[in-house]
Amino acid sequence: MQEEKKMKVKKGWLAVQVGLEEEEGSERFVIPISYLYHPLFKGLLDKAREVYGYHTDGPLKLPCSVDDFVHLRWRIEKESTHHHHHHNHNHHRLPHAFYFHSC
Repeated sequence: MQEEKKMKVKKGWLAVQVGLEEEEGSERFVIPISYLYHPLFKGLLDKAREVYGYHTDGPLKLPCSVDDFVHLRWRIEKESTHHHHHHNHNHHRLPHAFYFHSC
């Protein structure tokens, strides 16, 4: 029986596998569960459902390049630190050029 290398994930966090099928590899990230409720991340989850369906083995797979995911994560972190007192929902929209070209 082959053992798979597993990362322990703290309570309140979620492991995700990021990468495109045409890319050689993918990367694993551990993100706060709060990301699941962010409008930018919800769009990526919808795309993952279209590509992979609801049932997958292992961590949640996200169909975008690692670079796009890192940028998305940066955007979410930036908004969470700078917009705690603002409730303008338009700031969640991606700039036209940023829509996940790879997703």
